[in-house]
Amino acid sequence: MVQSLQELNVHERRVFLRVDFNCPIKDGRVTDDTRIRAALPTIEYLREQKARLILASHLGRPKGNGFEEKYSLVPVGERLAELLGGVDIVLPEDCVGDGVRKLCHELHVGQIVLLENLRFHAEEEANDDGFAQELAAHAEVYVNDAFGAAHRAHASVVGVPKHLPEHAAGLLMRREVETLGKLLTAPARPFIAVLGGAKIGDKLDLIENLLGKVDVILIGGGMAYTFLKARGIAVGTSLVDESKVYTASKLLARASEVGVRIVLPVDHVMAESPQSTTPRPSGDDAIPAGLMGLDIGPATVAAFCSALTRARTIFWNGPLGCFEQAPFAAGTKAVADAVAASRGTTVVGGGDSIAALQQAGVADKVTHLSTGGGASMEFLEGKLLPGVEALA
Repeated sequence: MVQSLQELNVHERRVFLRVDFNCPIKDGRVTDDTRIRAALPTIEYLREQKARLILASHLGRPKGNGFEEKYSLVPVGERLAELLGGVDIVLPEDCVGDGVRKLCHELHVGQIVLLENLRFHAEEEANDDGFAQELAAHAEVYVNDAFGAAHRAHASVVGVPKHLPEHAAGLLMRREVETLGKLLTAPARPFIAVLGGAKIGDKLDLIENLLGKVDVILIGGGMAYTFLKARGIAVGTSLVDESKVYTASKLLARASEVGVRIVLPVDHVMAESPQSTTPRPSGDDAIPAGLMGLDIGPATVAAFCSALTRARTIFWNGPLGCFEQAPFAAGTKAVADAVAASRGTTVVGGGDSIAALQQAGVADKVTHLSTGGGASMEFLEGKLLPGVEALA
């Protein structure tokens, strides 16, 4: 059983708080602070309890052999200070070492240390125990609020809590686990999953695990064309993973056996390439040679949105077309609006789906936006997440 944050005694104690501040940065400024904001409730709770906070995160994919300026967490610290109303954020030049340890041990209540990017050390991703011990030496208590990294068996995720036996899940981590867990164990019905995105390989295990748990699966985006080909429908030059056509056909048969309805596009918005500015409707589910499907068509939009109005639980992951290009954004926008308009429980995961909700201006109308990305997918595939297990 994972201990809750409220059960920990953190008063005036040094707390190692693993957060997920892996944010996009351009010209030295954070361009999307969603993940920083998601951690604020835990940070503010710990500050109210007069904890001495030591925050740790990764950012991007540095080489792991030392400091790289473009992956520095300095812009993140500056944005966090702004969001906290000017709180003193101490930004050391590294995450380990005698100087950093001394800084953490001398930290005053009310101050926050934000350690430099954990991935500047290759030992982080290698889950090196010596590195984990160095990190653990900064603090007395461990809290993990980085659900987005919970599927990674890295030193700061699974190694540090071995050396800090007083540990718990942060408020965000707990909410993610509880919300996603209910999708698998006690969803209100009808339960509809909307799955899109380009890569079918990323979704096959998810679909397999959802069969028998959902009532309907709506499939769009690039992954839909492998399923359509599996049904013998012409897909032109659309994105198809030939190695997954047979698996897709077996999943369609399996869904039929267990009474889950898989709904595929019945029409498309087509063009020669994603860069085209002259999209055309297909009229039916077949796509002629030389053209590719780049968005779901109006009949599919109507069918998807009609199904969603009846849902009492919705899970959405992945755009329904090349929504980054204006001519092919209508399908994803319509689904975003339909999900937001639902009176049921709505859970959305994946950066592109959340971006679509934000573009549509309806992100605040969704029950839960999962910050997890890959972690939320693996959780819903039924896999145990190392970062959650480490807190048990």
